[in-house]
Amino acid sequence: MAPTGQKSGQAKKGLLERLDAGEVVIGDGGFVFALEKRGYVKAGPWTPEAAVEHPEAGRCLLNGQKVNEAACDIAREVANEGDALVAGGVSQTPSYLSCKSETEVKTIFRKQLDVFIKKNVDFLIAEYFEHVEEAVWAVEVLKEAGKPVAATLCIGTEGDLNGVTPGECAVRLAKAGASVVGVNCHFDPTTCVATVKLMKEGLAAAKVKAHLMTQPLAYHTPDCGKQGFIDLPEFPFALEPRIVSRWDIHKYARAAYDLGVRYIGGCCGFEPYHTRAIAEELAPERGFLPPGSEKHGSWGSGLDMHTKPWVRARARREFWETLQPASGRPYCPSMSKPSAWGVTKGDTQLMQQREATTEDQLKELFAKQSF
Repeated sequence: MAPTGQKSGQAKKGLLERLDAGEVVIGDGGFVFALEKRGYVKAGPWTPEAAVEHPEAGRCLLNGQKVNEAACDIAREVANEGDALVAGGVSQTPSYLSCKSETEVKTIFRKQLDVFIKKNVDFLIAEYFEHVEEAVWAVEVLKEAGKPVAATLCIGTEGDLNGVTPGECAVRLAKAGASVVGVNCHFDPTTCVATVKLMKEGLAAAKVKAHLMTQPLAYHTPDCGKQGFIDLPEFPFALEPRIVSRWDIHKYARAAYDLGVRYIGGCCGFEPYHTRAIAEELAPERGFLPPGSEKHGSWGSGLDMHTKPWVRARARREFWETLQPASGRPYCPSMSKPSAWGVTKGDTQLMQQREATTEDQLKELFAKQSF
């Protein structure tokens, strides 16, 4: 969903109406990671079946056909409580990695699109693509619905896994019909802003227009290789020491806004307080604070009521802006060594199979991991 700031009772404006008017759209992401932490989703397949099995979990946090339909219903229910927009999203497919044809891959996207059309979502997103070619195919299918389309790649400054630069990726997506282009997931806020900057430069050089968006991880990933945080040994069960602070998100939101990005959100690892930090940092531009700020003093100002004087002394912006948080882990390295297997589309290890990984296949993987 994309939380916005119109007052209750007003007719909702669409995504492009808001962006064309220069409004900030805040993207709310990371729900699958959040569901896994709460015990509703299994890491690995990451299928949000909780939308069917535990719909209350989706409501509190805020594809099979039943999952998509139920997720759309829950998202719409929550969105209607305010002025949020509901997006229908598609992402990369095992079929593409297994070298299936363009027609076969597009058939998969079209099946998902049918649900989103039925549920009349507000706009569509092609997100989490490592190869711009597949993302372009997704955009071409989504455009068939006649709704605004946004497209994001999970890439860093090096570009997609075929070596296509961020700037060229942005141009291809925009020419395919995406009105909004950018990045999501796989990398931290700093890397994502730098990547979108390259996209903006590429669009300008090609004289192609598109709005910009960014939805990074809520983890610090300066040691990531080209494939992002999935290569880190901590992925996905030991990433907590890398979580960004709310103050990191203030810096990210300001940097993204100053770059010209107006669709600013988050992906895996983002929690409500991170999303609130975006809204608070951009409150002067948006003209209001989110309801979640009622119990949250700006830049720690609520600490002026603390019983301890040294904590009261932290009730100021300067303290939190300049703080370098400690990890509290005496033997913890500052960086990890990514797995960096370097495989992508067409590699035999990525070929799609219906059955679970066998013991022999696992042994082979363990041996390569040890090597």
